[in-house]
Amino acid sequence: MTQPEFIKLIAKELVLKPGQVSSTVELLDDENTVPFIARYRKEATGGLDEEQIRAVEDRIRYLRILQERKETVRNSIEEQGKLTAELQHAISTATKLQEVEDLYLPYKPKRRTRATIAKEKGLELLAERMFAQTDFHGDPEHIAAEFIDAEKGVATAGEALAGARDIIAEQISDTADFRKYARENTWEEGELISEAKDPKNIDVYEIYAEYRDSVKKILAYRVLAINRGERDGFLRVKIAAPDDAIIASITKKVVTNDSCIFADEIEAAVADGYSRLIAPAIEREVRNKLTELADAHAIKIFSENLRNLLMQPPVKGHIIMGIDPAFRTGCKIAVIDGTGKYLDGDTIYPHQPQNRWDFAKIQIKELIEKYDVTAIAIGNGTASRETEQLVAETIGEIPERELQYIIVNEAGASVYSASPLAKEEFPDLDAAQRGNISIARRLLDPLAELVKIDPKSIGVGLYQHDVNQTNLVTELDRVVESAVNNVGVNLNTASVALLNHVAGIRRSIARNIVEFRNENGQFRSRNQLLQVKGLGPKVFTQCAGFLRIPDSDLFFDSTAIHPESYETAEKFLQRLSIVPKEARSAGHVLKLKLKSIGRTINQLAEDLAVGLPTLQDILEAIEKPERDPRDAMDKPIFRSDVLKMEDLQPGMMLKGTVRNVVDFGAFVDIGVKQDGLVHISKLANRYVKNPMDVVSVGDVVDVKIISIDAIKGRISLSMLADD
Repeated sequence: MTQPEFIKLIAKELVLKPGQVSSTVELLDDENTVPFIARYRKEATGGLDEEQIRAVEDRIRYLRILQERKETVRNSIEEQGKLTAELQHAISTATKLQEVEDLYLPYKPKRRTRATIAKEKGLELLAERMFAQTDFHGDPEHIAAEFIDAEKGVATAGEALAGARDIIAEQISDTADFRKYARENTWEEGELISEAKDPKNIDVYEIYAEYRDSVKKILAYRVLAINRGERDGFLRVKIAAPDDAIIASITKKVVTNDSCIFADEIEAAVADGYSRLIAPAIEREVRNKLTELADAHAIKIFSENLRNLLMQPPVKGHIIMGIDPAFRTGCKIAVIDGTGKYLDGDTIYPHQPQNRWDFAKIQIKELIEKYDVTAIAIGNGTASRETEQLVAETIGEIPERELQYIIVNEAGASVYSASPLAKEEFPDLDAAQRGNISIARRLLDPLAELVKIDPKSIGVGLYQHDVNQTNLVTELDRVVESAVNNVGVNLNTASVALLNHVAGIRRSIARNIVEFRNENGQFRSRNQLLQVKGLGPKVFTQCAGFLRIPDSDLFFDSTAIHPESYETAEKFLQRLSIVPKEARSAGHVLKLKLKSIGRTINQLAEDLAVGLPTLQDILEAIEKPERDPRDAMDKPIFRSDVLKMEDLQPGMMLKGTVRNVVDFGAFVDIGVKQDGLVHISKLANRYVKNPMDVVSVGDVVDVKIISIDAIKGRISLSMLADD
């Protein structure tokens, strides 16, 4: 296929215009980043969003790999002198890598097989005669006796027939159409079966000890669970295919004349070719396909959960105290200001074995008083609820202060605390205190802090350690990049970790930006970026629009307007009789001004010779220069009193925060140690196929307790009004 053919195919598959696909591919080939294309090249792509651009990117990559493989296969077969016009056409029109591999199989160099051994014994002519099905009289063994050759290892007619069957069996196995038929039938009609290796030792896989499900209908998380059970040595797994039906169908196509004296031999060869060669290969392929689909599904859920977690709203205007709970080693305390700067810290020992409860409250109060703390973030690890009780009592003893607390998910904090980045940020603090600062900062600005941690360690997925790790990392990196660029980054406060996810900026450049800032003071202009080592015009074009300078000398540098559009933005303001230095306070009257000059945004775009999407973005950026898309998300739930597991009763109505969304429902933090589960059937008064259609990580929801299993620590919840 040629590039224009690729474009047409992708446009058809993704329901896009060929021009949109062509422009997008051209921009990608020119090494433009996806966030940059989505935000600043809308005219070229026809307004494609990041998801659509990623789809084009993935598909063009696949088609190019497919085309490269076709060339390799075609050349290999041609070198063997076996490339026919029919085969060349089949290779050229193949749309999947698997189809190409099936076509190549008969010509692919093989290790020594039963068929090659039979050919070495001179039995290929017998196999060809048998397969031709032109003998209608006589005895098969009498004909096969002609091929007896003791020197070559053929001692009897029976051995000759067996060798010929091996050759035919491999020929059947190498036929692309037969493999395709077997593959499709196994997928449509097959079952995945798992059974316990030892029923007395099944661990957590009891549900899969005697389990079978349709191959094409089995749920993704069940596939991953079964795979894990097999890998851990508890389960034996196989694919049950409609073998008899497949063999019968292939036999019908192969045996063209029942009267042939070799009909029974050919039927036996077909059965052997399928059972010994095709079926095991198809079983591997089906298992791999199930795993790939399950991986993709799990990764999609993980990525959506991660996106929603990263897009949680920052808690602005607070001095935050972070507390990392623990028993024996004490609870670490850290206080940060509104920019995330570490102010002070301490260690308290309110729990066993020290039990210095009252003195711990004194220590907390002193820090609250000294730094005017207004919010407390408590990690949800060991001793979390006991520490919550301590904080609630302390808050109750200082009612004159407006002070609340919140339980923060500390997953990955220990990973960060031991990382080189954390050591670089806080070289004089121990790991525990560094992790505690991370807990406090997660409340202040979740995105800025969580980008420092491997997404797999954040704890919002299911089976994240079982899926394809390369695909997982690729997708999660995309999510982080998308979130960071969607929000934008303060150039004067961003860490290396945050800058590293800005479009076009790699880690070395991110470090250079921070070093430049440390040596020269805060950036006053985006143009100063061109003075940073390694940051040339190409990188500047990609990243500049996503880097903001809130108190910049030039107003446009504080907005999402790209420097390449500054001239247009200035002309736009001139038409509205606004000078740029006044634009910061004129956003609320822009549309009134636009109306007063008697021009629509469309007409003004024509006047300024600029694309309508670009002018609309300029208008929005000037109108709301400090807009943060995260502000539209649910605010976190602060608490001032403690709810314990023993306080819970069926029927209680509570507010909670969605912590994780999985295939079978959503886990909700209702303020006790254990998150409750809202099963998929209890999410809405309608059929719910995907829980993400109803809830997202970070949503604040009203729930009702259905049941409590205190022994197993399980809480069943419902979001149904009827319940």
